[in-house]
Amino acid sequence: MYRALIYAAVALTFVVVVVGAYVRLSDAGLGCPDWPLCYGQPLPGDIANTDALARAWKEMGHRYLAGTLGLLIAAIALAAWRLRRSPRLASAVLALVIFQATLGAWTVTMLLKPAIVTAHLLGGMSILALLAWLALEQRVLAPAPAMRVLRPAAALALAALVMQIALGGWVSSNYAALACPDLPLCRGEIVPPMDFANAFHVVRELGEAPDGTLLPLEALTAIHWSHRVFAAVVVLAVGWAALGTFRLHKGLSFALGATLALQFSLGVANVAFGLPLPLAAAHNAGAALLLVVLVVLNFLSFRGLRL
Repeated sequence: MYRALIYAAVALTFVVVVVGAYVRLSDAGLGCPDWPLCYGQPLPGDIANTDALARAWKEMGHRYLAGTLGLLIAAIALAAWRLRRSPRLASAVLALVIFQATLGAWTVTMLLKPAIVTAHLLGGMSILALLAWLALEQRVLAPAPAMRVLRPAAALALAALVMQIALGGWVSSNYAALACPDLPLCRGEIVPPMDFANAFHVVRELGEAPDGTLLPLEALTAIHWSHRVFAAVVVLAVGWAALGTFRLHKGLSFALGATLALQFSLGVANVAFGLPLPLAAAHNAGAALLLVVLVVLNFLSFRGLRL
């Protein structure tokens, strides 16, 4: 039952991350202008504007999913201490969930500040990664000391992906996904005019430079271009890890390669087709899936185990 709760939490966290991306990408992040209620009610009520009502339901649906996940993780933490099975890790996940709820409130009350929105995304991904690690700790796995040779490649690939997820969150929270509308160039150039100082200034309002003026196109271009270029770093790092894994664990190697190829293709397709909502949400799902696969690789390589 304890393992089942953890597996359910992993699956629900994946859903919450993807639905959260869908809410943000469909411009429903402020569908409810207050928190934790929606227009002062537990459910969206008398809203005359049909479009506003739809956005409110999307936002509240995501909140209730996240609340259910929080209760599930609280139950896991309680069971972990009673059973003495990874209680510290389970408690760390619960603490992160509480902080994530705070970020969710700030996302609304601070009017979608890019730094808060990006931190909220990273918090969700971190919860997913820790729950995946916790799930692996509950399994009895075969010793495989040879897997330890993969530690450097696995750690590097995971670090590169985390950085890319942060860059992707920064792209999304600044609405810079179509700042480079062409492929493989960006505005017809390999290195277009860019404003990195404003692009990566963390403490500022949505759509504004630190001095309160509108964020220039060159800053949005710098945000998108950085995410696109770092994708090549991720391909190299994860590809190296997948090749190194092939001799020791062909199934995991294939999973890494296939998930990487899918995620890269989704990124290209989003630009090529003008960021349709289903593809944009799928790109977030692909990042979450690749993260889980890399967590599995890191767990096995650092513990010297095999599935």
